[in-house]
Amino acid sequence: MDLQLSEKTTLVTGSTAGIGRAIAARLASEGARVIVNGRSQDSVDAAVAELTAELTGETGGMLVGFAGDLSTAEAAEQLFAAHPAVDVLVNNLGIFEATPFEKITDEDWTRFFTVNVLSGVRLARLYLPGMRQRDWGRILFISSESGIQIPTEMVHYGMTKTAQLAVSRGLAETVAGTGITVNSVLPGPTKSRGVVDFIDGLGEGGASEAEVEKQFFEEARPTSLIKRFAEPEEVASLVAYLASPLASATTGAAVRVDGGIVKSCF
Repeated sequence: MDLQLSEKTTLVTGSTAGIGRAIAARLASEGARVIVNGRSQDSVDAAVAELTAELTGETGGMLVGFAGDLSTAEAAEQLFAAHPAVDVLVNNLGIFEATPFEKITDEDWTRFFTVNVLSGVRLARLYLPGMRQRDWGRILFISSESGIQIPTEMVHYGMTKTAQLAVSRGLAETVAGTGITVNSVLPGPTKSRGVVDFIDGLGEGGASEAEVEKQFFEEARPTSLIKRFAEPEEVASLVAYLASPLASATTGAAVRVDGGIVKSCF
């Protein structure tokens, strides 16, 4: 299927590893020009080089990098100055950590909101006027099933993922009747870099990765229907479709790729 993304400029925040990297790779393979983002120049350069090497044939898009901490307003402004026109904005940047509620400090609440929510709000505010002028654009927030089913082990993370759903829907309402769509994507537990580290930590007693994964879904996410961690590429496939012109009738939606964890058909 041709997703008609050639000649589209796309920005994927937090895209040097994990889900973000998989999204960048998929968009580039569809012919899009992709801006890869990470905090350090070394990580961005390495990701751009690796992704460029992976592209084959004439359908591959062009990859460029931007190094900067997009949880800050300064970096967002610098990015906008360097790349003022973006057709597809994928707000993937995010952090998570397991912390008991009683130990989540005021600073942690603020840090999580700043990184996971405000980073996307700022970029949407910067790039929306250009999308309006062109009467076409895609804004995507990579939320989580944790935004619906708040995990007790990281309430602050769940709060930010719920906030992204609210921002996404509200922004979609503001561009009603235009060629711009705004959606959120809700992955379930996915085998990203952070999750791999998490699995390694749980397996310190000598349990294998497969045993730790099985135990995790039996005890922590028992409603999962796939009973495994999703691969980043499985999330990227959905994001690429929603970013494409083919998804023009999907907007204001919270689209799940959660492995069936959320026990709802709505």
